[in-house]
Amino acid sequence: MSRAYLSLGSNLEPVANLRSAIDALRGRFGTLVLSPVYRTRAVGFDGTDFLNAAAVIETDLEPLALNDWLHALEDAHGRDRSGPRHGDRTLDIDIVLFDDRVLSGPGNLRIPRPELQHAFVLKPLADIAAAVTVPGDGRTLAQLWGAHPECGAVLEVVELGF
Repeated sequence: MSRAYLSLGSNLEPVANLRSAIDALRGRFGTLVLSPVYRTRAVGFDGTDFLNAAAVIETDLEPLALNDWLHALEDAHGRDRSGPRHGDRTLDIDIVLFDDRVLSGPGNLRIPRPELQHAFVLKPLADIAAAVTVPGDGRTLAQLWGAHPECGAVLEVVELGF
């Protein structure tokens, strides 16, 4: 079994879509570690706020197969990939870290995920996996968050009602 660290986000019916996605992750992978859910501004475009969280799962899938499974989950939630790269999302789930692997491709699969630089990815992961070292960087998620320009900012926590 491998450990995957996921970033989850939505800004279209976000409470319903994140609840459903978390239920699907639990149904497929069992117990997961879930961060608080934060309200964050859209990055890269003008849009409504996102709800973002992170999850840690144990998986029997290799990274590409897990990525395909997550894309199918996004598609089942109405994810539209025809628009611009940065835009509204019913559901966006990315593999940010996968064990201690570093991968580039195929396609847009990058581990560690470049979006780790953004507070909406880094803060939730640092909440639940502070001591995890980022491969290729050598710093822990806590160290990365501590050095982040938004580290002192107060982020609104949103309850999903689980």
